[in-house]
Amino acid sequence: MWLAGLVWFADSIPDQVADPETVTDAIVVLTGGSQRLNSGLELLAAGKAKKLFVSGVHQGVELAELLRVQHHPEDWITCCITLGHAADNTLGNALETAAWMKQEKFRSLRLVTAGYHMRRSLLEFRRAMPEIQIIAHPVFPEQVKQAYWWAWPGTAALIVGEYHKYVGAVLRDALLGRGDARVDAGR
Repeated sequence: MWLAGLVWFADSIPDQVADPETVTDAIVVLTGGSQRLNSGLELLAAGKAKKLFVSGVHQGVELAELLRVQHHPEDWITCCITLGHAADNTLGNALETAAWMKQEKFRSLRLVTAGYHMRRSLLEFRRAMPEIQIIAHPVFPEQVKQAYWWAWPGTAALIVGEYHKYVGAVLRDALLGRGDARVDAGR
């Protein structure tokens, strides 16, 4: 059963952005991986949302520093970018984002994270914000080899670890009797 679930999980990892065009109120970037922030900044510059929220930024890291690392001028659209420093995991990202979305009175967001992280992120975000329209915008780090993932030890370990975290997230609320414990992240 575990192996069948792992194969299903790995096979369900997106390999493209299903909806690159829809404009949302916000773009939300989850820190922790390559290409995420730069993709969020590109989406904001392309007018895909009014504001960008970066969740899970380390304490003490400022916007100017993040923009410099991404090779953007310090004053580049800073009016429209907010950093969240409270989250340190995916559930925390969802809760931090839910509070920010409520404060901004936003009703839709484009979620930017790695493809392998998207299913669990959508699960947590939809539980935290069932009334918000969420559009998945996965990124695809070069070091993650999705094709023949089992043949690449680093990618295999990453996907198995993410599968375990996903199962834990599903079981957490199912065992506690909270939220929607369905495994269908495509709803």
